[in-house]
Amino acid sequence: MERDRPWVMRTYSGHSSARASNELYRLNLSKGQTGLSVAFDLPTQTGYDSDEPLATGEVGKVGVPISHIGDMETLFREIPLAEMNTSMTINSTAAWLLALYVATAERQGVDPKVLQGTTQNDIIKEYLSRGTYIFPPGPSLRLTSDIITYTVNEVPKWNPTNVCSYHLQEAGATPVQEVAYALAAALAILDTVRESGAVDPDALGRVVGRISFFVNAGMRFVEEMCKLRAFGQLWNELTAERYGVTDPKMLRFRYGVQVNSLGLTEAQPENNIQRIVLEALGVTLSRDARCRALQLPAWNEALGLPRPWDQQWSLRIQQILAFESDILEYADLFEGSVVVEKKVDEIKGAARAELEEILGRGGIVPAVESGWIKQRLVRSQFERLRRIELGEQVVVGVNKFQETADSPLAEKGASSILTVDEAAEREQIESLRSFRVSRNQQDVDEALQALRDAATGGENLMHASIRAAHAGVTTGEWSGALRDIFGNYRAPTGIAASGVSGVDAAPRLQSLRERVQVFSRDVGRPPKILIGKPGLDGHSNGAEQIAVACCDAGFEVIYGGIRLTPAEIIATACDEAVDLVGLSILSGSHLTLVPEVLEGLRDGGGQDIPLVLGGIVPDEDADVLRTRGVARIYTPKDYDVLAIVNDMIDVVSERAAAA
Repeated sequence: MERDRPWVMRTYSGHSSARASNELYRLNLSKGQTGLSVAFDLPTQTGYDSDEPLATGEVGKVGVPISHIGDMETLFREIPLAEMNTSMTINSTAAWLLALYVATAERQGVDPKVLQGTTQNDIIKEYLSRGTYIFPPGPSLRLTSDIITYTVNEVPKWNPTNVCSYHLQEAGATPVQEVAYALAAALAILDTVRESGAVDPDALGRVVGRISFFVNAGMRFVEEMCKLRAFGQLWNELTAERYGVTDPKMLRFRYGVQVNSLGLTEAQPENNIQRIVLEALGVTLSRDARCRALQLPAWNEALGLPRPWDQQWSLRIQQILAFESDILEYADLFEGSVVVEKKVDEIKGAARAELEEILGRGGIVPAVESGWIKQRLVRSQFERLRRIELGEQVVVGVNKFQETADSPLAEKGASSILTVDEAAEREQIESLRSFRVSRNQQDVDEALQALRDAATGGENLMHASIRAAHAGVTTGEWSGALRDIFGNYRAPTGIAASGVSGVDAAPRLQSLRERVQVFSRDVGRPPKILIGKPGLDGHSNGAEQIAVACCDAGFEVIYGGIRLTPAEIIATACDEAVDLVGLSILSGSHLTLVPEVLEGLRDGGGQDIPLVLGGIVPDEDADVLRTRGVARIYTPKDYDVLAIVNDMIDVVSERAAAA
């Protein structure tokens, strides 16, 4: 048969500045990458300018800062947008970043009708996993709908929504939950578009045809491949049943993939390459369920930001699969397999039942707002971690086969990862302030007023956003105008999903409870811990699991969720007279935020409150933080949650003994 067309090959990248990221993109394209996947920094994702106080320490860390159209033009300098397929991992500010992209294309002389690419634009999963939401679900879904109705008519080759189950799996979702929750989100989006009246009912098929998915592929190769087959079948059935779509072309399940990062290990990180290859096969080997685009993490992402060479290695994996192997030359290898069909039916049936339960609760928005789905995810993550701790789920190099020789890949220490120069944040802020001075303020004011009018008047916000982009409005100004109208939102934390309770607790947990009871008798109350996530990092999975485990052990736990300022954490710690502060930071901003919290505790009367830290912290940074007063530092190699809790009991006990 005719050889199948290779998938779009990308690496997810961006850091420091638009200029540095542009250089990286052009380098990757020169190596054979066939599309771009833009990582934005946390201030950009959450709608803040680089000089906002909440952005301190976060600028350029986990992606590229884009504050205005000048940044976007620099990001795509010498990259012809008419020929590029660009994926942008952006959600709450997706309308704004797409507006900047369209405005940049127009300044390149490109008709938006030829633009190809994807905005992730799946806000629902942000309330459940990554935490980069801004507005409540209702206004957020309106923004999603506005992008869809705008692009279907005016940027017809664009994928306006990439319903993203990837981060659901990272948050603990089982294959069944990943399929069910993603489909529930897709139905909520399509229902919002249909109810808006902005699309003719006869054109709803075109909307369905532009919806794509972004999924996760984990280590259980057979299960993951079957998951994608079940996913596609359910999508076809649901869109035909619910929206009356009959055109097979519009019903096609189109998906891109980032293979699992949750399973990447800090211990023996060279093993991650084997993991990445196996996960990539799960979404490429089966022709009828093959992905349309693929991006692979780098082997050392559990250590820090990968270097260009590390990204090249992951790109070469894709190229070897596509061009050296023969997987593209055959019909589907699994067609007719009794084993595969049975597993597909099993996942499909369970996912359909889970979806029906969500719909019975009024749909995914009420299920998110009530915390029901979040609690189920926290519970699933809890069970996964317990299987690893007990050795029921083997992770090579972590809980089995730990013997190892020194890795020549990691022997250079800090040079084995890319470190963002702290000067990048200062330079970005200076550039932003110069840009503000250079623009026409009247144009800015008029564009912002037009944006507010569109928001209150129910008009599509894309046209007003594109006008604002050309006028020089900044990311913070765009988001601020809409915050004034739509408000801010805080999602449920899900830590009520306590894992174990009562006398039937496992022996290790019972031992922890006995230690806590000893502390309580000696001090007259249970130990009190404040778990905080300072800055804009919304990846709360680890913090939630620690909170759940501490609750089960008998701690009094204060956990306020994501996106707290250091000042809020300091005030709560001092006012509540906690015995321990535990910070969770995965964005690389630990050298800025942790010292700020330590200094604030000292100034606020909490100088004797010990502080522990969890996150992706290179050894060199850990040494610095210990000298500043951090009592313990836990990194991805510390997978045993109960061992961490036991260690934290040591910390609070030592403090009590010294009092």
